[in-house]
Amino acid sequence: MDMTPDPDTRYHWRLMRRAIDRLDRGRDLSLEDIAAEMGLSPAHFQRLFSRWAGVSPKRFQQYLTLGHAKALLESRHTTLATADAVGLSGSGRLHDLFLRWEAMSPGDYARRGAGLALTWDEVPGPFGPMILMASPRGIAGLAFSESVGTEAALTDLTARWPRARYTRDPAAIAPHAAALARGGAARLHLMGGPFQIKVWEALLKIPDGHVTTYSDIARAIGHPRAHRAVGTAVGRNPVSWLVPCHRALRASGGLGGYHWGLPVKRALLADEAARTGF
Repeated sequence: MDMTPDPDTRYHWRLMRRAIDRLDRGRDLSLEDIAAEMGLSPAHFQRLFSRWAGVSPKRFQQYLTLGHAKALLESRHTTLATADAVGLSGSGRLHDLFLRWEAMSPGDYARRGAGLALTWDEVPGPFGPMILMASPRGIAGLAFSESVGTEAALTDLTARWPRARYTRDPAAIAPHAAALARGGAARLHLMGGPFQIKVWEALLKIPDGHVTTYSDIARAIGHPRAHRAVGTAVGRNPVSWLVPCHRALRASGGLGGYHWGLPVKRALLADEAARTGF
């Protein structure tokens, strides 16, 4: 997926976010109705929407329904026992880039970031602006600032490692943003406790366009009764989107929660479904 800065990206995502919020209120809308609510002609809205999503508004609405999550679970449910055989690279996956990752040591984690220098900047993305944060070892944080605002997103990330030193440094962040934009090599520096790291590692095994359940993750990491703790660890994932916590659903087919809001989770799943032909 292209992350190249585009002056229309933020505008398009805001239109999408408004449309998703409207659909979340529980009533299907015709093209004419939703275009009117967005303040555009039907033809203009259809054109912009299809350009952004790759599918028509009507098709995208089908992806956003609660039933779509259940359908995904029934037809594209990945049990993590077989995920390694399936592989990480599905067609059209954002991670056509090669992700390498390493975890912070337990001792470093216990020090809550003391002695760690982190740089950050706000960068454009296909779902609106994002806070991208990095340590000398790789990308350490990614937050959807469009969803909650720049200040709140930055506060959320910095509170995870309160004793670290933070510097806004566009030049330091630019290579990481460029790697994501061109699908090149990127390194993640996952900073969490041992249990969280196991959960995030399991999430990295879910192929593009597929989903799994919290209970499957619990079994895969050797804690079959810890599905609630797994849910908490999923929610604490500091590298949203790259570590695909949006692909974890309830066993019932419900979406579950999402740290950056359910509309964003639905949009991420819908985008992957559109790109992988589900």
